Amino acid sequence: MPRTITAGLRPRRVDVLTAAEDGAAELDDPDLLDRATALGRVLFSQDEDLLVEATRRQAEGIPFSGVIYAHQLRISIGVCVRDLELVAAASELADLRNQVIFLPF
Repeated sequence: MPRTITAGLRPRRVDVLTAAEDGAAELDDPDLLDRATALGRVLFSQDEDLLVEATRRQAEGIPFSGVIYAHQLRISIGVCVRDLELVAAASELADLRNQVIFLPF
């Protein structure tokens, strides 16, 4: 996650934990999804490979805590922060379980 997105979310009181802060930045995508699920956190990514892994899990019925995906070139930082704040405010973890949400709305 770009630091500017993290910096935009924290003043809005969105609970953010980056993979780097968690010591999980070097995990491959399946392990990163497993880690987020174990922590009870939805994963935000702009990585298409992670999107492929989440889609595979949906198709195979493998549970995960949810993924929010935004293509790097199709969303501004401001819109991304706004939409992520909206998801955080309007959703519970159970609402996002096994889901892939695409930004922008």
